[in-house]
Amino acid sequence: MSFAASSRRQGRVIRSDCEIAYEITGQGPPLVFAHGLGGCLLSWFQQVAHFAPRFTCVTFSHRGFFPSTAPAAGPDPQAYANDLASLVDELGLGSISLVCQSMGGWTGVEYALMRPGSVRKLVLAATTGSIDPRLMRDPERGRYESWSAEASAARDELHACNIHPAAGERMAREQPAMHLLYRQLNALSGGLDKEALRERMREMRRRAPGELAAARCPVLFLAGDEDVVMPPFSAAALASAVPESRAATIHGSGHSAYFERPDMFNALVDAFLAEPA
Repeated sequence: MSFAASSRRQGRVIRSDCEIAYEITGQGPPLVFAHGLGGCLLSWFQQVAHFAPRFTCVTFSHRGFFPSTAPAAGPDPQAYANDLASLVDELGLGSISLVCQSMGGWTGVEYALMRPGSVRKLVLAATTGSIDPRLMRDPERGRYESWSAEASAARDELHACNIHPAAGERMAREQPAMHLLYRQLNALSGGLDKEALRERMREMRRRAPGELAAARCPVLFLAGDEDVVMPPFSAAALASAVPESRAATIHGSGHSAYFERPDMFNALVDAFLAEPA
């Protein structure tokens, strides 16, 4: 038999107020994945299977997300970067490449700024993280308020149809099994007050786009053209403000392109990782 599956191990990082669960699969340079509000460490299965033959893939669940534990007061995104730093240090990963989806962008932006030069490559997918999109360049900034109103109405319609907005109408229609799986993964963290967490994330979103330059790493901003959670046009606007950055759009995709269009997502990340630093 010529095929051999990638090695896999699990563990937990003990923090003062919670435990951070993680999984490690494969071998090679470290590639860390930070999930979004609807996910957990399990959400990246389509990326881990693709990258593990060439990278040490590290997935983890943010504090409060299954199967990590939560502080008594609930998770605070202000702690995300320090949680990641503890994980990187405990595993001895050193310099990492980091792929962030939606909420994971808060982790990625703050970690990269906390440890300038320690991130080889940073992927921000469907996220601006702690960067305020209202501070992006014009004409995109001028479109933000009207887009927000339209997107809010679209999310309400999706909820009424029992469709998760971060999955989107197209995924529910074209890939009903994947939409079901997305909702099941989201439900694993069902005891978490996500509205309270969203409010904490909004309060933390104060950085100007240009601040990310201090991270001293190449950045790839990825957008889904049918996203109703994060404005797709923000990717190009932010990339223009950060040196060594670029943007790409995944067509026919909503907020969760990594889940809905994994082949396209993986190919773009692959090409970005392969570029000379």
